[in-house]
Amino acid sequence: MFNLLSFIFGLISLVIVIPSTIPLLGWGNWIAMPIIVIGIILGALSSSNGGRNFCLIVFLIAAVRLSLGGGLI
Repeated sequence: MFNLLSFIFGLISLVIVIPSTIPLLGWGNWIAMPIIVIGIILGALSSSNGGRNFCLIVFLIAAVRLSLGGGLI
């Protein structure tokens, strides 16, 4: 159950992160970060690692995009 919830949180955050790769929309990553962290926590509580790993990949994409934009844009 936690794995399914983790995938759902990961998909919701991915929908926010993908458009946030466009310049001047980097603020969307700041909105997605807490959602991704919740997904990672739910994935850690699960017996399976799939949802957690998916959320970690989405987190990595958002973190790299934020670091390239200096954390602001």
